[in-house]
Amino acid sequence: METGDIFVSRDVKFHENEFPFLVTNLVQTDLDVPHEVHTSRDEPVTTQVALDDDDALQGDLHDTVDMNDDIYTSHGQHETAPSISPPHDTTSALTEASTPNAGGLLGRGQRVKRASVLLRDFITHVRTQTPSPSFSASSGPSVLEPRSFKEAMTDEGWRQAMQREIRALEDNQTWVLERLPPGKKALGCKWVYKIKYLPDGTVERLKARLVVFGNHQEEGIDYTETFAPVVKMVTVQTFLAVAAAKNWELHQMDVHNAFLHGDLDEEVYMKLPPGFSPSQRGVVCRLKKSLYGLRQAPRCWFAKLAASLQHYGFTQSYSDYSLFTYQSENKCLHVLVYVDDLIIAGNDSTVLHKFKHYLSTCFHMKDLGTLKYFLGIEVARHPNGIFLCQRKYALDIITETGLLGAKPAGFPIEQNHTLAQADGPLLTEPEAYRRLVGKLIYLSFTRPDLAYAVHILSQFMHAPRQQHWDAALRVVRYLKGTPGQGILLSSSCNLLLTGWCDSDWASCPLTRRSLTGWVVFLGGSPVSWKTKKQHTVSRSSAEAEYRSMAALTAELKWLKSLLLSLGVKHSQAMPMFCDSKSALYIAQNPVFHKRTKHIEVDCHYVRDALREGLITTHHVSTTDQLADIFTKALGKRQFLFLLHKLGIYEGGGGGCWKHRQFWA
Repeated sequence: METGDIFVSRDVKFHENEFPFLVTNLVQTDLDVPHEVHTSRDEPVTTQVALDDDDALQGDLHDTVDMNDDIYTSHGQHETAPSISPPHDTTSALTEASTPNAGGLLGRGQRVKRASVLLRDFITHVRTQTPSPSFSASSGPSVLEPRSFKEAMTDEGWRQAMQREIRALEDNQTWVLERLPPGKKALGCKWVYKIKYLPDGTVERLKARLVVFGNHQEEGIDYTETFAPVVKMVTVQTFLAVAAAKNWELHQMDVHNAFLHGDLDEEVYMKLPPGFSPSQRGVVCRLKKSLYGLRQAPRCWFAKLAASLQHYGFTQSYSDYSLFTYQSENKCLHVLVYVDDLIIAGNDSTVLHKFKHYLSTCFHMKDLGTLKYFLGIEVARHPNGIFLCQRKYALDIITETGLLGAKPAGFPIEQNHTLAQADGPLLTEPEAYRRLVGKLIYLSFTRPDLAYAVHILSQFMHAPRQQHWDAALRVVRYLKGTPGQGILLSSSCNLLLTGWCDSDWASCPLTRRSLTGWVVFLGGSPVSWKTKKQHTVSRSSAEAEYRSMAALTAELKWLKSLLLSLGVKHSQAMPMFCDSKSALYIAQNPVFHKRTKHIEVDCHYVRDALREGLITTHHVSTTDQLADIFTKALGKRQFLFLLHKLGIYEGGGGGCWKHRQFWA
């Protein structure tokens, strides 16, 4: 630029006029504002050069230099013009560019060159709402959860959240102010802050909760019984699978300050909450209602809710005490309870809304409409079925570990890993490993592909080493490529139970115990799966397979009774698939043999189920054994093959699944 020299090369050619580089109206021809430069990201940048007075006398220049014109020097060489040239060289450059037959000076051959593959049409996700899952990322939240009361007081939003909580406690008559009686102890309390998100990841509201230090309670003095049932995730998946097959309406309701509705029988005192300024000094709060943090609070709340449901006419299921069923002629209602979150399903819209109104009269309820987001599980419904995934939760894990820019892994764990024999250095901060594995355990509720990897990582929670941490990060890198992966509960299934079981004999190098794995399908939808180490050492692979069959039989029998609570009668025998002919022979033929006489009596539970017609056993090859993914680390090819067979798909924008197209 300083000397004005132009260096050329005949091997460089630009393709601005070909896709994807074609940009219309790249250069403007209006020079009314000579010094204007457009810097908007959405518009092309155009730089206009102002001529001085001496050059203006030679004539008006109304055409700007075309970026695609070829410039030739006196030596016959070729070059693409630079973006900005000095004003005194512009005229000569334009004159040389108009030289006829300039292309003949290149001396190129006459052969036809193939266009670059980089210039072919391709698909970009710039204009789409949801990018490719491999490039999914989660931006950090704009609102942070405060760690202390002092920090929360600096934000207006959190101050309002605490005011709403205090107002709700007073309206519910949670406590009365009294002086502490002699010999009694007042429990401390603190504020806990949580950000509630919508299914799309945006902030719904700021929630402040007053929590009592229940760890200072003494058994027999200020509490006795504490147990309260919580719905199993298998029950949730089975419940939704039946709802999809029977086309039930699914609604969700939330109980505002649920624990405050429970009646407290014990005499419990609490110190004044931070920020609370009473009119009298030296007083404490005597609790009349159960409060968050008390050991008996969940039990008090569930007893109050169960009494209200039974008063309406609901029956509590013996298969899962968190499931309530209402039947009136041909109309039915089903309610799943997880603490203060309720899923309501029914085949009649009028009856369903009438029941929701009844709940609103009993408690302070929040109607969340149709089911979309439950316990961190995203629920997407379509005539083809219900898709369950935890995409946002997976992205939060990736963000927390700092692997947003990492290369995705093709499968979660190495095929020939030796994690049980790792001898590397112990982690200086094992809490991070334990926290990550805990999150992966919760993520596996909708991710059967993570069951084996999570089982292996969970064995080293007490003393994790560097190799274990690296293996856990590999699982996160696998999530990076499949954040929206989940299960599809088909609406066209026949509601018949089918089980697949497998074992890996003496797989643990430390204890030589075998590994059991099973998966249960309701129709074609997976509803239950597990990877678990057996309690005893098996003397043969057939014995290990036989134990896995016994475990699967118990699961099938429980699921059959659960379906009966949902109004589904399962009269057919349930098929069970196993890849061990020896184990099948032991189950079908009660022969007393020296190789089987030591097997515990409870394992022969399989024989009783066969004799009663509860199950039927079938042999399947090892290659087609669907439960194989739960007992060992597989290679990428076999892993993806079984993933497709299990009905695990990648959810994306517009209803597109990775392995199969479901949305019409």
